[in-house]
Amino acid sequence: MEHNLYIYNTLRRKKELFVPIHEDKVGMYVCGPTVYSDVHLGNCRTFISFDLIYRYLIYLGYKVRYVRNITDAGHLEGDRDEGDDKFAKKAKLEQVEPMEIVQKYTNGFHEILNIFNTLPPNIEPTATGHISEQIEIVKKILETGFAYEKSGTIYFDVEKYSKDFQYGILTNRKLEDLLEGTRELGGQDEKKGRLDFALWIKAKPETLMQWPSPWGWGFPGWHLECSAMSSKYLGNTFDIHGGGMDLQATHHTNEIAQSQACFHTAPANYWMHTNMLTVNGVRMSKSAGNGFLPKELFTGSHPLLDKGYSPMTVRFFMAQSHYRSTLDFSNEALQASEKGYSRLMEGYDRLKKLSFSDTSSIETAGLRAKCEEAMNDDFNSPIAISHLFDALRAINLIHDGKETISATDLKELKDVFKLFIEDVLGLKSETETSAGNEAYKKAIELLLNMRLEAKRNKDWATSDKIRNELTALGFEIKDTKDGFEWKI
Repeated sequence: MEHNLYIYNTLRRKKELFVPIHEDKVGMYVCGPTVYSDVHLGNCRTFISFDLIYRYLIYLGYKVRYVRNITDAGHLEGDRDEGDDKFAKKAKLEQVEPMEIVQKYTNGFHEILNIFNTLPPNIEPTATGHISEQIEIVKKILETGFAYEKSGTIYFDVEKYSKDFQYGILTNRKLEDLLEGTRELGGQDEKKGRLDFALWIKAKPETLMQWPSPWGWGFPGWHLECSAMSSKYLGNTFDIHGGGMDLQATHHTNEIAQSQACFHTAPANYWMHTNMLTVNGVRMSKSAGNGFLPKELFTGSHPLLDKGYSPMTVRFFMAQSHYRSTLDFSNEALQASEKGYSRLMEGYDRLKKLSFSDTSSIETAGLRAKCEEAMNDDFNSPIAISHLFDALRAINLIHDGKETISATDLKELKDVFKLFIEDVLGLKSETETSAGNEAYKKAIELLLNMRLEAKRNKDWATSDKIRNELTALGFEIKDTKDGFEWKI
């Protein structure tokens, strides 16, 4: 199976021809959420981006095993090896069991991604479900000499590892530079070096989530889980490892070190990272007060938002920006995407209703190849979308009777639009997502058909009344040679 798919590989900082380990199969691991709070938009951008990547790999004919984990243990406050466990802290605040927190926010995470029309991964393993695998990796790393024990906690020895391997290979940073940018240990005298990180952490008596191990009761370090689960389900070396760019410097760097020390091979051939979100040019964060949750975006309930935006508008907005580009949220940008999404879907609906002629007077060939060329260039969805918009001109000319299209060309045009709008971009019409909306649509069309009947009977008063009252309610009505079109 040959495709000219090029992927930007963070590991080598350039686009590379994608050559999977197994000709027709792809193994892809994406770091999932830490489920102690509502999923934020930065997470959503990453998972929607990899949903598009997953969809396109399937379109190319690959059998994809997509693994995305759930972090439900071992992630401490501040992403370091000391401090409170995020789940235990939230559980104490809400006076519930930690696994109640996990279940609540896992359900919420799935709900949001379902609203965004993402496909579920093939496997969604949890950290707590793979404690034994993580313990086995720690044992192996201890045997290689790249880890050491201090009072029941196992640390990875970064400086010793760096004598044989480049620890900062993913970010292209040397050990000396990393050490310069790291604060003094400040009481963490258990560690030999400032960059050392915990593979297994000794539990305090009051720790709510802990498991038995050869080194006593404890829990795994945050970085360890991904090495354990990716290797179990995809092998010691697999094709694609993805996540947000905020994971590069520490989490993914430590994953590479752990896997190299344990399995004597690099974990993934291609590393892919999504870029950050900004709001009006300022990085989105809780501390800046400009971070809003998906549901706040849908309802418009955040003070920075002028109004709410539908899930498909937001998905379209994200697809209009390349996954490696900074995505800036502003009311102006979202409103422009709302109009663009509406225009694209109206054109798609119009295409579905077109009739064909014996011959074509318009050129529609080459659209599929153009869209594939864009997506083969590191999944460049903005360019693919621009080609679809270019094709809308032809659709409108055919619709208005100014051009003709043959049955063969019409079928190809419909196939390409369905493939890229629905199957690859993951967009769907939001007026057809429920029985209630379908009934609403039929009711409007019933009124407009009554208006057509009134016009045929020259009952201008009734015709004008229906049109004027629907217009006053916010509907746009356009008479066509075949009847009418409407939108709101």
